[in-house]
Amino acid sequence: MTTFPGAETSRVPRDGLPWTPGAQPLMLAPMQGITNRALRRLFVEWVRPDVVFTEFVRVRRGSRRGLSAADRDEVADEPGGIPLVVQLIGVDAGALVAAAQGAQEAGARHLNLNVGCPYGYGRMTPGSSGGALLGAPEALPSILRALRGAVTGGFSVKVRAGYEDPRQILSLLPLFEGEGVDFLVLHPRTVRQGYAGQPDHALTAEVVGATRLPVIANGDIVTAEEGRGVLAQTGAAGLMLGRGAVSDPRLFERLRGRAPARPTPEGRSRELGRYLRALVERYRNLFCGEDQVLYKLKEVVRHVPDPELADVFRDLKRCRTLSAFLGHLRQLESGAQQKSP
Repeated sequence: MTTFPGAETSRVPRDGLPWTPGAQPLMLAPMQGITNRALRRLFVEWVRPDVVFTEFVRVRRGSRRGLSAADRDEVADEPGGIPLVVQLIGVDAGALVAAAQGAQEAGARHLNLNVGCPYGYGRMTPGSSGGALLGAPEALPSILRALRGAVTGGFSVKVRAGYEDPRQILSLLPLFEGEGVDFLVLHPRTVRQGYAGQPDHALTAEVVGATRLPVIANGDIVTAEEGRGVLAQTGAAGLMLGRGAVSDPRLFERLRGRAPARPTPEGRSRELGRYLRALVERYRNLFCGEDQVLYKLKEVVRHVPDPELADVFRDLKRCRTLSAFLGHLRQLESGAQQKSP
């Protein structure tokens, strides 16, 4: 296991935190293919997360062009005054710096480096990025140093516990501190695990106690009880909600005590129907054609593991047209629980 010494003096954070110090922020996680600006705007309007993240912006090796027009539209979108963190994924320090500069020119104030995505972890190539960086961590110091030098606002890292060793994260803390990272988001599974098994929030607690950096806990927080339990267990600075929030946007309000911790089955059905109906309208304004709108809706639907509504959601996943999808939505909106014929 590689150990990185910390720098002798840490760089001073510059406008480093996208939340008020002392608060316990609830963040909407970056989810590829899901947390586009239409979905983020809906969450901001309905439940106002304290911080929202973009999907990751893929930065290809050797690129010095900054960002595409589509990426610039995403990173410049900060609706309702909620802080937006732009997540970058890549391995080429120069290309990452160019992307960070482009994002800031477009209006981004907070940048995040993805050191956790398990996609493609088995293909360790010179261009590997995301969680694969933990399998070749010797690249991390130069990447972090270059980005910290280029980012004038907040700079954070979203990281897995390790590549294969779940305690690898402990050896990386001096590096993150020494290179001026402002806060960490920790998903306490290894890259090799993917999403199998359970996240080890006892490890999250250990990391919180081992670093002066604020640590945001992430991983399988799908109910208000679980979220409060993770905060109590770990002492984390806040929570990042991913699949749990996409499946239940009101999870933010449940954690704040402003919505029932567990809705009735009928209430849950109506909430999901209203949520998907609102996404239809927003996706029609963002995406091209009904086929793309339907595809994006199904990406959300597959993140809703609700056994009591399994029949309706099975039918939604099978729809071949947007009109058919809207027809099944009416069953959800009515609060119906009957099985499909």
